[in-house]
Amino acid sequence: MAVSWRSWLANEGVKHLCLLIWLSLNVLLFWKTFLLYNQGPEYHYLHQMLGCPTETKATFGIHFKIVGDWTERFRDLLLPPSSQDSEILPFIQSRNYPKLYIDGPFGSPFEESLNYEVSLCVAGGIGVTPFASILNTLLDDWKPYKLRRLYFIWVCRDIQSFRWFADLLCVLHNKFWHENRPDYVNIQLYLSQTDGIQNIIGEKYQALNSRLFIGRPRWKLLFDEIAKCNRGKTVGVFCCGPSSISKILHKLSNRNNSYGTRFEYNKESFS
Repeated sequence: MAVSWRSWLANEGVKHLCLLIWLSLNVLLFWKTFLLYNQGPEYHYLHQMLGCPTETKATFGIHFKIVGDWTERFRDLLLPPSSQDSEILPFIQSRNYPKLYIDGPFGSPFEESLNYEVSLCVAGGIGVTPFASILNTLLDDWKPYKLRRLYFIWVCRDIQSFRWFADLLCVLHNKFWHENRPDYVNIQLYLSQTDGIQNIIGEKYQALNSRLFIGRPRWKLLFDEIAKCNRGKTVGVFCCGPSSISKILHKLSNRNNSYGTRFEYNKESFS
């Protein structure tokens, strides 16, 4: 027995032993994760959750899109039964909620939008979430930052999607209106798929309804207008949305214009 053991060690047995241990640990980790996901309702892992914390807010919101059985199950763990016709979960309710583990905070290219004098922020659908922190920051106090004009473009397929951040946009619009700076934030909402004219339901959203357009943005005309209104300046372009929009914005950012305006393109995507 001793002879065979020495013989095995002589033939790179240590390497084989390390490989065996490595494979065992991976199998153990796989089954642990599998069992926690399927049996332990207190352990779930969400990816690409974006909150809206600021220096003056101790809490943040989490936004995720329901796509597939995993996110549907997580929604069912948080929200009351659909029969109650409620999408907002009460703060006090006798339910057993899952325990969440959150990594972060992590940096984002969109933080640089506050360091330009003029920024163009373009969101597609749920891609609006990274901009929520920027808008909340401006709502707290815009004066410490270099930014003096923000073009905010949001494209959605259905009208209800705009309600995700409609309240925030209205409050931000009213803030700068009362401060006599109505041009600080230029909001444009585009409803890409519809059979007719629609509005965001609610009287308090009238300011947004007047900025709601049917169809897709005419990107070239938009860039030309921004270049004309900001002659000789550098405009930061920030996009989070489908690759089709990203490619168009990237191409237009690299295009020369007759106004001496420079566009610098930045992008963030969900993986």
